Amino acid sequence: MSNSDLRVLSYNVRALRDDPDAVARVISACDPDIVCLQEAPRLLGWRAKRRELDRATGMVPAISRRTGGLAILCRPGVEVRRIGHRVLRQYPAMHTRTLSMAALKVDGSPLLVGCTHLDLHPGARLHHAGEALDHLGAFAAENPGPYVLAADVNCPPEGSAWRLITAVMHDAAGEHPWGEADTFPARRPRTRIDGVFTSGDVRVRRAGVPVDLVDPADLAAASDHRPVLADITL
Repeated sequence: MSNSDLRVLSYNVRALRDDPDAVARVISACDPDIVCLQEAPRLLGWRAKRRELDRATGMVPAISRRTGGLAILCRPGVEVRRIGHRVLRQYPAMHTRTLSMAALKVDGSPLLVGCTHLDLHPGARLHHAGEALDHLGAFAAENPGPYVLAADVNCPPEGSAWRLITAVMHDAAGEHPWGEADTFPARRPRTRIDGVFTSGDVRVRRAGVPVDLVDPADLAAASDHRPVLADITL
C-alpha cells in the first residue's frame, strides 16, 4: 500500500449562527479531504443549512446526525465504507453529547475518523472522553486501520479530559505545530480547546490554526472557534 497524504479539518461552526458564507470560505481555503464539524446546525431548518454548506464547499457528507450536532464531510472520491454514531452518557439538564465515526478509504488507504464535542462540565467531560475513546477503539477493532479523532474538547491541554485522550493518542498540533495554536474565542484567541488526535500509525506533518491559508477576517467572523487543520500521511 502506498502512502497517502491528506488534510483533516476540525471545526466548531456554532450552528452557522455567525457568518455561514465565511464558514464556507474558511473550509474551502483549507482545501481539506475530510471535515469534522462540531455544533453543526440541528434546530429549525437544519437540513437545508447543512446542504447549503455542503454545496458551498463541494464536500459530501459521510455522516450527518442531528443528535449531538456532529458531521463528517469528505471530498468527492473518498469511499465511505461504514459509519457509526453513539450517544454518550446523558446527564440531567445537560446537552446530549455524541460521537460520530466513519470508516473511509482515501486513495486506496483505510482511515477511521471520529468526531465529538465534549461537555462544559468537568466531570461529564472526562467521562465522555473515556466513552468516546472506548467507542472509537471498538470501531477500529471492527474496521482495522489508522484513525483520527477531531474534538472540541472544551478544556485546554492541561485539562483532565485532554490528558486522558493524549494518554492513548497523539496531539497533532501539540507535537507538530503549524500556524497558530489558540482556537477560542475566534476574535481574540487565548486558549486551545480544539484538537485533532491521531493513532500511532498516522504520521502528522503539521497541524494548527491555518492562519497562512485563511483570510483573518473570515476566521474572526465565521464562528466563535477557529479551526484546526492537520496534514497527515497514512
